[in-house]
Amino acid sequence: MDAVFAQIQADLRSNDGLRQAGALLQALQHSAAGRDISAVSKCACDEIIASPASAVCKKLAFDLIRCTRLTNDQWETVCRGIKNDFDFPDPDVTAAGVSFLSAIPSHRLGRLITDCSKEISSCLVSESDNLRYAITETLGCILARDDLVFFCENNVNLLDRVSLWWKQIGDNMLASADAVAKVAFEAVGRLFQEFSSKRMSRLAGDKLVPSENSLAIRSNWVVAMANFVWNKRNLLLYRAMVLPIESFRAAVFPLVYAVKTVASGVVQDLQKLSGNSRGNDGSPRGPLEFGNAEKIVGVSDVVSHLVPFLSSLDPALVFEVAINLLSLADVPGGKPEWAMGSITAILTLWDRQEFSAARESIVRAVATNLQLLDIHTQVSLFKRLLLMVRNLRAESDRMHALACICRTALCVDLFAKESVRRGQKPHSGTDIASLFEDPRIKEDLNSVTSNSLFREELVASLVESCFQLSLPLPSQKSSGTESRVIGALAYGTGYGAMNWTESALEVVEVCRPCVIWDCEGRTYAMDCYLKLLVRLCHIYDTRGGVKKVKDGASQDQILNETRLHGLQKQLIKDLSQVNTPRVCARLIWALAEHFDLEGLDPLLADDPEDPLNIIISNMHKVLFSVDSSAPTATNRLQDVQAVLLCAQHLGSRYSRAAQLLTKELEDFRSSNLADSVNKHQCRLILQIIKYILTHPGERWAGAPSARGDYPFSHHKLTVQYSETSTAQDRKLEGLVRTAIQELWRPVPSELTLLLTKGIDSTLVKPPPSAFALTGSSDPCYVEAYHLTDANDGRLTLHLKVLNLTEQELNRVDIRVGLTGALHFMDGSPQAFRQLHHLVSQLCYSSRTWYGGFLGMMIFGASEVSRNVDLGDETTTMMCKFVLRASDASILNEISADLQEWLDDFTDEGVEYMPEEEVKAAAVERLRRSMEQIAILKAAQPPPQPPKEEEDNNLIPEEKPKEPSTLTTLTAEEAEHRALQVAILQEWQMFRTEQTTKVN
Repeated sequence: MDAVFAQIQADLRSNDGLRQAGALLQALQHSAAGRDISAVSKCACDEIIASPASAVCKKLAFDLIRCTRLTNDQWETVCRGIKNDFDFPDPDVTAAGVSFLSAIPSHRLGRLITDCSKEISSCLVSESDNLRYAITETLGCILARDDLVFFCENNVNLLDRVSLWWKQIGDNMLASADAVAKVAFEAVGRLFQEFSSKRMSRLAGDKLVPSENSLAIRSNWVVAMANFVWNKRNLLLYRAMVLPIESFRAAVFPLVYAVKTVASGVVQDLQKLSGNSRGNDGSPRGPLEFGNAEKIVGVSDVVSHLVPFLSSLDPALVFEVAINLLSLADVPGGKPEWAMGSITAILTLWDRQEFSAARESIVRAVATNLQLLDIHTQVSLFKRLLLMVRNLRAESDRMHALACICRTALCVDLFAKESVRRGQKPHSGTDIASLFEDPRIKEDLNSVTSNSLFREELVASLVESCFQLSLPLPSQKSSGTESRVIGALAYGTGYGAMNWTESALEVVEVCRPCVIWDCEGRTYAMDCYLKLLVRLCHIYDTRGGVKKVKDGASQDQILNETRLHGLQKQLIKDLSQVNTPRVCARLIWALAEHFDLEGLDPLLADDPEDPLNIIISNMHKVLFSVDSSAPTATNRLQDVQAVLLCAQHLGSRYSRAAQLLTKELEDFRSSNLADSVNKHQCRLILQIIKYILTHPGERWAGAPSARGDYPFSHHKLTVQYSETSTAQDRKLEGLVRTAIQELWRPVPSELTLLLTKGIDSTLVKPPPSAFALTGSSDPCYVEAYHLTDANDGRLTLHLKVLNLTEQELNRVDIRVGLTGALHFMDGSPQAFRQLHHLVSQLCYSSRTWYGGFLGMMIFGASEVSRNVDLGDETTTMMCKFVLRASDASILNEISADLQEWLDDFTDEGVEYMPEEEVKAAAVERLRRSMEQIAILKAAQPPPQPPKEEEDNNLIPEEKPKEPSTLTTLTAEEAEHRALQVAILQEWQMFRTEQTTKVN
């Protein structure tokens, strides 16, 4: 292999272009095979890139060095070769060089484009189409990156150059060459996409964090390009029309984004964020204003331009055009017909074989924009969308689509009910039950077993959406698709606070078959259903029966309570069909607390179909269930505890229930299925029931009242067993709640907050202002400003020192002090994790007697500055002071008297405390704590034994026959006593060790 590489290097050193191209191709083949070609890459840098060569060889050489790693010297060679290529007479060679600019490392890119800024500007207006194509494509990739924005923050000249390059890229959108126009459209679209999505670029594995000015710089570029596209929209539309069909797709997004930004008024907010609110003469300069009619006409022109492409044969083009038209349907002047045509075009792609891999995108696009359609169209799409969502593979996509469908269905149902109340004609198919009219969905809902999780996801999403309706709706200040949905929901629920319960009542009626499902141990969907049922029963107070008109109840309330009572009776009949004891116990819990026992017919007390008899018989099944093979048998304690609590609720409320439950509890207590805890609980419940039966005319103060709580949740249970079904429930719960939360109450992005609150938002940090620290008679000019980085927990002080004398100063001593308090920014360990492998003229680090870490580093560097106000060439000394701490208590202690601490540090008044003294101080603090605990313990009176007559209030003649395991201490008191014992033991061991050492 060495001989092969030697021959390749020899061919590269020759002046024959054919031999050089062959050698480079051979080296690329070895690189593709996984061999190390570092020796060949060094030769390629020296002989091809840094030397005159043909365009083909240049491109092959750049492809070769992309496949390997270069040293610092080799990167210098590459940068020098690219600089030389700018002056090469062949524009194809120059094009090959500028195409490689996007692969230059970030730490070398800034200096390279600064030195070659004039040449780059010349390439953008070159007569060679190939060169303009290469430079436009490269700048489109570079200029939208975060590292270049960082370079522009610190270099005003580069910022002006980049702004000029964006204008030239905009002019290239109207270039006569189709290839140049296409890459120009792509570059502008990439700028808009980076800004709207706020994506961060990743360079060399590091994530760059934008500073204070990055948002203003990006906003300025976006405003300039949006205004450019708007002013020249007619020319750009005509230019896009003559592009090849495969290139037309690149022109869709930039045109739509710019038009929507201007038409919706966002461009004015962006101009405020950019900071360009004043003209050259210092007078206020308002944003570019456009009339409302002009905005509507501009949007209509773009829509008329794009609509014919919805019938294209290219699926990707149809989807791109439809998605952008949906975004235009929401701007002022938008029409539902635009959304209807776009969604219809997207749905036609579902059966296209070449677009089958993007079905998730189709469903997400349709479900997200359902609210843009009219009610009839929404209703007609619900059934079809459910079948489409059922066939999706990704769980997150199914959850998002189901959340959108359920939210829109509830919105439509509330809106239709409100319209009927206002005297309008009712709309058919707007109720929740219409979602389940499809035979396949209905069959899946009513079957006991199923191979798919879709029905569980559907029920959980529908129920969680109902809970979102019960919460206060977030306020919406900006226009958009979300505000339309929230506004429609607010309109639908504006008639009364109880209106959301009407839709929720339909949900619990339709989803009733879920209680008989056999989901292999999973219970999340059933828990969601029963939680909503309990909430409705508590709101309508079903425990007291159906209200009457003379009680002040409305006709709607009477109807809803009647339906809810009928649903409770149906659920009681379904208890015999429930498959697992766990679901049976939880269903009994949901019914026992809120069922109207006083409304039972006493003549049917012996009827097996009596609701109370059915409930007690199913409680017997749960208590005496001995099926150890069931997947939920390991957590039987939860089921038994739930049934025992239900027995207490029923027996405390109804005498007949107390009589029937006495025998069941006695049998269970005497069986070997009850442990010691269950036996004590049964004894307590029997005492309560006996007291109630012996005092029928009195109301027992301990009778439980309905609270509307459903305690069976994975987040509330104190003990969890390692069950596969439990893990699946938690996963499903996380997916459903995440999708619901992101849809109903999404966390607004930084850009959304800025556009909503305007320039006064606290997220926009003003650019740092430099303060002069010296006077006119000082030999040096010093100015400083500081930057704070909350993400890294860092405070950086920038000092600029200029020598104003003609003499060379070999040493300059600077003392720095602060005014005001310095607070710790966050407690993340990231603040001091990056202290390793740092090179710093001074570094101070110390371990405080608190056990924390405190560090201060001073970085300094000299650089030659040109074209400054104080001289043609000046040497500038830049110093950075960085303070970092491991926790907030350290800086809080310092901030108590910050200036004194800094003075002590400067005067070497801060000393290092040895480990022995730290340990001695800790021992002294422990001794003082123990003395205080002993004093407090001695001051407390001894606990008084409880009186015997208070223990025998319920049944004074009965005494416990077994030793009691109950304790009178609360959890806090027990924990406090355990802590005291642990401290006393630790102190005793410490004194023993000290005595041993002394002896």
